[in-house]
Amino acid sequence: MDLLNDQIIQLEADMQEISSFLEKSERQRVQNALKLEQKKIEKEIAFKRQQKEQEAKRKADPSSGSKTYTVKINNYGWDQSEKFVKIYITLKGVHAIAPENVEVTFTERSLVVLVKELDGKNHQMILNNLLHPIDVQNSLKKTKTDMVLVMCKKKMNKKWDCLTQVEKQTKENDKPSPNPDDNADPSDGLMSMLKKMYTDGDDDMKRTINKAWSESQEKKAKGEGDMGMF
Repeated sequence: MDLLNDQIIQLEADMQEISSFLEKSERQRVQNALKLEQKKIEKEIAFKRQQKEQEAKRKADPSSGSKTYTVKINNYGWDQSEKFVKIYITLKGVHAIAPENVEVTFTERSLVVLVKELDGKNHQMILNNLLHPIDVQNSLKKTKTDMVLVMCKKKMNKKWDCLTQVEKQTKENDKPSPNPDDNADPSDGLMSMLKKMYTDGDDDMKRTINKAWSESQEKKAKGEGDMGMF
């Protein structure tokens, strides 16, 4: 509670100073920059005051704290550098909550992100079975405007194709399996088809195939063609 009060007081002092600068500023570009910063601080103050009200309600009615529930974080992206895998988690207003409410727990093959009491909810993301091991001691998190940045230090400076072993397995399962007939002799397929036609066909079909077979043998004997038959 005291922390929120201090933060609100500091933000209000910033607002007063910006207002003072605006009154003295004569250049439009400078005025625009100051107004943007002013709007940003106004939003932060409103958010802090809302938090203060929620905290006061929880203090007045302790049972209300049990209503906080945890939701799964689904909105995130990732990329990588030579040394880090970077996970970007978008959470509106996360920069305005107490820093200790943003927790990231690392193990060599997993990480858990827990953001507590943001908009009346806890937000959690669990990544198990990371593709490669990470350096726990040198992995870290940073809180930015509306975002949590998780930086997993690679143990090996190699490229990650995905985040987890499960994703890798899924990609491999989605690959089309090789056709066992790709390397087969094309004539084998033709012969199989003709054999089936002969076996299943009526007398006329059999006579036609026998005639074609006889003619192919005559051509083969003359060196005009090369066709196998059953």
